[in-house]
Amino acid sequence: MSNYIFEASVTLHTVRDFVRFAVSRFNQAQLFFGHGSNDSYDEAVYLILHTLHLPLDKLEPFLDAQLTDGERTEVLHIIQQRVEHRIPAAYLTHEAFLGDFSFYVDERVIVPRSFIAELLREQFSPWIADSDAIHSVLDLCTGSGCLAVLAAHAFPHAHVDAVDLSADALAVAERNVTDYDLLDRVTLIESDLFAKLDGKRYDIIISNPPYVDAESVDALPQEYLHEPKLALGSGHDGLDATRIILKNAAQHLTDNGVLIVEIGHNRGVLEAAYPRLPFTWLDVSAGDQFVFMLHRNDLL
Repeated sequence: MSNYIFEASVTLHTVRDFVRFAVSRFNQAQLFFGHGSNDSYDEAVYLILHTLHLPLDKLEPFLDAQLTDGERTEVLHIIQQRVEHRIPAAYLTHEAFLGDFSFYVDERVIVPRSFIAELLREQFSPWIADSDAIHSVLDLCTGSGCLAVLAAHAFPHAHVDAVDLSADALAVAERNVTDYDLLDRVTLIESDLFAKLDGKRYDIIISNPPYVDAESVDALPQEYLHEPKLALGSGHDGLDATRIILKNAAQHLTDNGVLIVEIGHNRGVLEAAYPRLPFTWLDVSAGDQFVFMLHRNDLL
């Protein structure tokens, strides 16, 4: 046991004590927060409340509650894992959130953080005029299956195909699809993008593919190194997967179908590579640089 953990186990008693301790340790270790929490305080509160099986939105009533010996051991263990191994909080709790939806995650999948989730809450309005008219959706690079689950809720009359190259990722996706009782509406398919989708066409194709360029991959904080490499990097400029999607999407879209893809910070590179494509950039909480839309006719 680390010296600071042993000392804490003897001198800390209340939830308030452990929140303060965790924030101090997180700041001292200069942890990176990019997997759900915004800062050391939010992450400390989340990890402590989760470990103690308390409501995540109710800290104040429990601040001065004293922990049992077993609880102190559990809380200090999760703090130690976060500090010493820089494991993202979502992998420690096996839980990640997109809006009001909670998903199981582990190190077989990246931690969900797609801007497409925001757009699905609004059913892609105003670009999709009638959500009830959507009957088929494809989620490429589904990972944990989170966007497929959100799509099934956003478009109640649609069947969703959720595709990933990784069998491990699809095992996690199956758990989430099962948890939301959607096995009859979401089909999981192991495929390298469109490779095993011959003849299939969709009203909407969504994708949050790998899009980190090689230079950025080399500079990623240690927290990201716990995530599957397959789900992060995509060639020298980050567009290898996106190029394949753009090349093949038209043949898998219905006549009025749309393609919606997240590409990180690659807008400038993408527009330079495809100057004739009329990308529509969709507004999300971080701006209009991250998610594009194309109609089937645009791709033709």
